[in-house]
Amino acid sequence: MTTQSSPSPSIAIIGIPGKWSTETLADAVAARTGERVVVAMNELHLDLERGRLVTADLDLSQVDAIIVKKACQTYSANTINRLEMLRAVENMGVRLFNGSSAILSLINRLSCTVALRSHNIPMPPTVITESITTATAAIQEYGSAILKPLFSTKARGMVITDPGWSKEQLQDELAEFQKANQMLYIQKRIELPGQDLGLIFLGGEYIGTYARVGSGDSWNTTILSGGKYGAATPSAEVIEVARRAQAIFNLDYTTVDVAETRDGPMVFEVSAFGGFRGALEGLNIDIAPRYVDYVLNKMEKR
Repeated sequence: MTTQSSPSPSIAIIGIPGKWSTETLADAVAARTGERVVVAMNELHLDLERGRLVTADLDLSQVDAIIVKKACQTYSANTINRLEMLRAVENMGVRLFNGSSAILSLINRLSCTVALRSHNIPMPPTVITESITTATAAIQEYGSAILKPLFSTKARGMVITDPGWSKEQLQDELAEFQKANQMLYIQKRIELPGQDLGLIFLGGEYIGTYARVGSGDSWNTTILSGGKYGAATPSAEVIEVARRAQAIFNLDYTTVDVAETRDGPMVFEVSAFGGFRGALEGLNIDIAPRYVDYVLNKMEKR
């Protein structure tokens, strides 16, 4: 893969062709190495007999490194299948950023939550069950809760319960939600101060924090729901909680979603595919070139 004009390691991008973050990262790789290779996971097939992960014209088992920007447009159980394909090429000696094991531990919301809580990372009270009776009791105790799919991003598919619902209404909503989500993930709704925070880490080093400021028209602050990015200066306590959270997963690049609450900082999730736009629009930091420099430095030390 390496061209004669560049002795740099060959680096491919797994992402969504045409999407801003994928293309921005590919541009940064091209600026450093002279090569620009973007591959979507649905273009690949894994040939275990020959030890190859290939497209029609590219063998990813022959590149030096792969930066996994996005394995799927939306998370699902099939995302795990795609990551197992990447694990196979990683086992062939290709370096992955982030590594497949790290990503796999974060794709499923339940896996991420169990890991965070087992390391005493503060999170909103949460109950996981397949029982509608148990779920109903938990929500009634919480007063208001958010039903979260195990595979989702940007609050897609989440349902907020209404404290005014009767027990029967609540059970009906749970039954409807369970049609697509057999395992019920129920998290107490906590009051946000109009924003939540994204703390950026590269190689475990804290880079900065952006805020997602809610539009006021939605219960969540996601950009998908009209939120906007802004700068933020979190307390040392918030930074330390986020640092501990991301350190569990041995990630090369990530963002940690944290809310500042009356009870102190609470973590919502650690991202398997940390975005770039929050850093750029909220902090005026172009993360992509810094990430590529980090990758190249790691490859030199290998």
